[in-house]
Amino acid sequence: MLRRLAGLAAAALLLLTGPVALAATPADDAAFRRDADAFIDRALKEIDVTPGLAVAFVDGDRTVYVRGTGLADTAPPLKADADTRFYIASSTKSFTALAIASLAAKGVLDLDAPVAVWLPDSGLPPQIAARVTLRQLLTHTSGIDNSPISFRAAFSGDHAPALMQELLSATVETPDTPVGTFRYSNAGYNLATLLLERKTGLDWRALVRGEVLDPLGMAATTPFVSRAGGVLAAGHIAGPDGSRLRSPLQKSDATMQSAGGLVSTARDMARWLQAQLNDGVVDGRRVFPAGLVASTHRPTATQDAAFGPYRRTGYGLGWEVGNFGDDLLIHHFGNFAGSRAHVSLLPAHRLGVTVMVNEDALAGGLADLVANYLYERRLNRPDVEARYAGLLEQMKTDRDTRRTRIAEGTARFAARPRMLTRPDGDYVGRYENPLYGVFVVSSTDAGLVVTMGPMQTVAQAFTQPESIRVELVPGQGQAIIFRRDETGRVVDARAMGVDFTHR
Repeated sequence: MLRRLAGLAAAALLLLTGPVALAATPADDAAFRRDADAFIDRALKEIDVTPGLAVAFVDGDRTVYVRGTGLADTAPPLKADADTRFYIASSTKSFTALAIASLAAKGVLDLDAPVAVWLPDSGLPPQIAARVTLRQLLTHTSGIDNSPISFRAAFSGDHAPALMQELLSATVETPDTPVGTFRYSNAGYNLATLLLERKTGLDWRALVRGEVLDPLGMAATTPFVSRAGGVLAAGHIAGPDGSRLRSPLQKSDATMQSAGGLVSTARDMARWLQAQLNDGVVDGRRVFPAGLVASTHRPTATQDAAFGPYRRTGYGLGWEVGNFGDDLLIHHFGNFAGSRAHVSLLPAHRLGVTVMVNEDALAGGLADLVANYLYERRLNRPDVEARYAGLLEQMKTDRDTRRTRIAEGTARFAARPRMLTRPDGDYVGRYENPLYGVFVVSSTDAGLVVTMGPMQTVAQAFTQPESIRVELVPGQGQAIIFRRDETGRVVDARAMGVDFTHR
């Protein structure tokens, strides 16, 4: 009878807690690391476009795998290792959100109070300030947008503090996605941190450093490219013929921002994963109050979207919530002009992984493939090696398809007839818009060149009268349409949905 009762008690405990995984042994860890090395080496060799990769894998409170390999840069060649700084792009959002949640836990602010309550002179339009909250901004459910602020923060770098505060008044409601509707963008994070800077005097860099990075001991993680130290990985893109090129657009201090503005290392990201898996405990030390980190994983917004092999169902504070197969996946990815980051957790198994790569045009999905392999290998899923060999073959096919599309697009653009009716010199000059800033058109032997902050590109022909096509951000083409007055003089240009005056 006692044995039967003990068995029933054990069964009841299993129902309450779920299956208990057997602790991995040193031999298990060593075999896992050998297989991880072999798969990553094979993947980089066979895909043959990704210069470098850094990875961290955490099991419970232990970091079981940290590695950097390949090249951090190709011009000149620089080797990558576990201390190489990679740009993590939008994976930054989970850091920013935790910093703000930490302030709320200390009673400094209320995530659910309208902005007008805690910041009467917010600079936002009054009807927006009266109802929008920090939680809505951080979960992409605010129903508002501010494209000029997001563009200046992430792309042009033209954003003196006083100017950005002034641009808060340009915030608009989005009728197609009203309050409560999930709409992913950088604007909510940019607005939240600008409002907090107006309230506290701390910009987002100081906020994230003081509330998150310093407490976690993430000394190699920084929002300043100029202070990164060590080796910094450069983003890479596909050239006109599909070859691998160093991206002409790299991040600078001016374009690091609260929705995507950290560089980090595999070793530092392992600490971040430990904090997430252990609700704020790292190296046996409680860094954040119990429940704080876990609260950022709980979804507030709802969505239903596929992203590669994942299904996304919700969004918390800086974290996507969804599934990888049958498992709950807490995750946030990031990409920008040749950099790609994958950061995710399988809470039920207490596993977490970060994969950072410095190429995103032909094989950005390699970060996800490596992460998925590591999860399934650690969980001893059946036929892992054979299945992922097949997935590598599919990725090679996808890579070749993208190469073909890039080459075809390049040829198609080159074959377009010139749509400008005046000599190049007539289009040269500064073009100004009070919201988006300034771009400059200059004439060179290669043709017209358009420059906007760190972005520069040679113009191509577009399809409308008096138009050109530009890629200020590699891989993202847009049109600039010039307008002439009755004398033939170029007076302005239409770009990004607004008019720029020709000076």
